[in-house]
Amino acid sequence: MKPLYLDNAATTKVYPEVIKEMLPYFKEGYGNPSSPHILGDNAKKEINKARITLAREINAKPQEIIFTSGGTESNNLAIQGLAKAFPKKRTIVISEIEHPSIQEPCNYLQTQEYNIIRIQVNKEGIINLSILEKEIKNNLQNIFLVSIMHVNSVLGTIQDIEKIGLLCKINNIPFHTDAVQSFGKLNIDVKKFKIDLLSASGHKIGAPKGIGFLYINEKINLAPIILGGGQERNLRSGTENVPSIIGFAKALEITKKINKNKILELRNKLISELEKIDGIINGSKNSRIYNNIHVSFPNIDADSLVLFLSKKGIYVSAGSACESKKEKEDQVLKAIRLNQEYINSSIRISLNEDIKDKDIPFIIKEIEKAIKILKIR
Repeated sequence: MKPLYLDNAATTKVYPEVIKEMLPYFKEGYGNPSSPHILGDNAKKEINKARITLAREINAKPQEIIFTSGGTESNNLAIQGLAKAFPKKRTIVISEIEHPSIQEPCNYLQTQEYNIIRIQVNKEGIINLSILEKEIKNNLQNIFLVSIMHVNSVLGTIQDIEKIGLLCKINNIPFHTDAVQSFGKLNIDVKKFKIDLLSASGHKIGAPKGIGFLYINEKINLAPIILGGGQERNLRSGTENVPSIIGFAKALEITKKINKNKILELRNKLISELEKIDGIINGSKNSRIYNNIHVSFPNIDADSLVLFLSKKGIYVSAGSACESKKEKEDQVLKAIRLNQEYINSSIRISLNEDIKDKDIPFIIKEIEKAIKILKIR
């Protein structure tokens, strides 16, 4: 049987159409966009076409899109760039389940005597808006940014960024959202949702690794954290990654055509079958992106389960192989009050459009086999 890749929240395959779209810019159209000759000018025109496509997806202006190397750089630019631009304001508000690329810059700022407010989430992985509102009011004069991720990378839970954006707008505080897991998959309107900064990454939607963007509302003052030739409106120096930028726009075009309702139906069917074999679903079932399942199997070692399934051609995730990164991911599960036994026995399944109805019995059968073999007691 063809291998089943069910780790799409980690990364996705690059679409063949994306590769085809990119190839000419490695061979014939390889000019530097900053060069004044025809080859350079053509490259510049092509990345600006891509910029228009990506901006349109979130109802932004093309000039508000700054290309980066991916979500991590975008998140760092949003946080550190705004901190540099407003050095007298020393407080940032985040959720306790943010990605490490939000948590770590905040941890660094904490060593520089910044105040980091972490908003708790409930057992479903959703933040308490009343607590957020209270913290904003109590620290109003000193907050330089509120950063709450749209879709959690571990649980797949969706925050109500429209309500958060409105709350920030009312209090005149910049709002950033890490939309790496939601861009191209869920509806995002930066104007309607009052979003000032937004991070996105190409390799989550079928583009290559190493390309992303940060949307920056044109009214937001941001300082660069990478200095050099002044590309990307002086906010991100470095020669633009022309082929990958073009690939990113093409991947978005393909992603928009995917039948997401079909994936949702199969996801729900898989959840139902997992629960029949004593799987415990973690996080909200309702406020959850359509392709994510996070499930615990008590008394089963998750790493062993992942290895067992991998040998059967089923690829899922149990956190990172890197112990320090896994510890950070486990913090998300501790935040929803999951006990250590359930944390150690949890896996993430993230689907794509290749999933078929006939795949579900096979997945369940192999997990059942694994449970019988791996059960600790």
